[in-house]
Amino acid sequence: MSSSRLPPPSSFSAAAVATVIGFGGTVALIVQAGQTLGASPAQIISMVTALCLGIGLPGAVLSWRLKMPVVLAWSTPGAALLAASTLGQGWSTAVGAFVIAGLLMVLTGLVPALGRLAERIPAAIASAMLAGVLLPFCLKLFLVFPTDMALAAGLLAVFLIMRRVAAAWALPAVLVAAFAVLALRGQVGLPAGTGLFGELSPVMPAFDWKAAISLALPLYLVTLASQNLPGLVVLRAAGYAPPAGKLIFWGGLTSTVLAPFGAHGVNLAAITAAICTGPEAHPDQSRRWTVGVLYGLIYLIVALFAAPLAGLFIAMPTGALAVITGLALIAPLTGSLTGMMSLPEDREAAVLTFAATASGVALFGVGSAFWGLAVGFLALAARRWIRPRP
Repeated sequence: MSSSRLPPPSSFSAAAVATVIGFGGTVALIVQAGQTLGASPAQIISMVTALCLGIGLPGAVLSWRLKMPVVLAWSTPGAALLAASTLGQGWSTAVGAFVIAGLLMVLTGLVPALGRLAERIPAAIASAMLAGVLLPFCLKLFLVFPTDMALAAGLLAVFLIMRRVAAAWALPAVLVAAFAVLALRGQVGLPAGTGLFGELSPVMPAFDWKAAISLALPLYLVTLASQNLPGLVVLRAAGYAPPAGKLIFWGGLTSTVLAPFGAHGVNLAAITAAICTGPEAHPDQSRRWTVGVLYGLIYLIVALFAAPLAGLFIAMPTGALAVITGLALIAPLTGSLTGMMSLPEDREAAVLTFAATASGVALFGVGSAFWGLAVGFLALAARRWIRPRP
């Protein structure tokens, strides 16, 4: 390839910035999800390694084949859903739920009717369920203040200042500040036995109907509604015609194949995709697919060194992890609350969904995300099918 065909420096910087924001902004949540589900440190490292491989390799290949910047990511709302789980059925059962969610996504990509049906999921209900999942994490941010005022207040101040100065760099700045404080306290370390390179630790999936309803179904719905569909919108807004079924299928297949190694969900990115799909990343739209390839290659490098990167967060004090996670989810929570209240006629159903999900209630061994969806759809059905008395 001649030098004239090499991507401009802006393409490299866009891919690098998108990786830093995507990985650094929410890897703490991935670690927290693994810990909640009962994964060992080695299994959490495998989780991060598998997710980075799933983002990097398929994203680079799809960008090259489709000649458009296909930017993949892990399911951040899905990770929040998992981290909020109270089922406690073990890591192998969680992996079984990952497999089911991936297969549901594969079916959605293969069957056009399912894709059209998915697009008709009321946005207010999907946003309300996501908001209910995210709220407890943002509340835990402030519960750290009584025990570690300096750290919590300091990181909150960094976040607020950076959101005004350079919003995209707010979370990386919080991470730098957090590790600086922890280093001064002597609280930065790695779990015993952590190596230099990422590792894959397969687990035999265990399938349970309660996990399928409580984890797999909500994980599929929240990933589809909050990641894949917005990701398609970003590509269309950039002037591309993405093959929706093909992209959803490959994301679902990647998730299914990597699920035994801990990958809970690989899907289209939305926020980080906007960094790689605009003219700032590459002035030539016909060559902008190279940004997607560069982004994928950088994620493969991250996968190579996933063990120490994930280990830093695994060994982090729980208070610091809670503050970082809470700040990372402020923006998604804001967007979800806005979405759930956007249509006046759906607000009551959305609030019920939000309240039921945020409550954390578990009935018959089934978690609150399912009950939030159930009460939301029930409220919508009552409003649409029962005529009010004059």
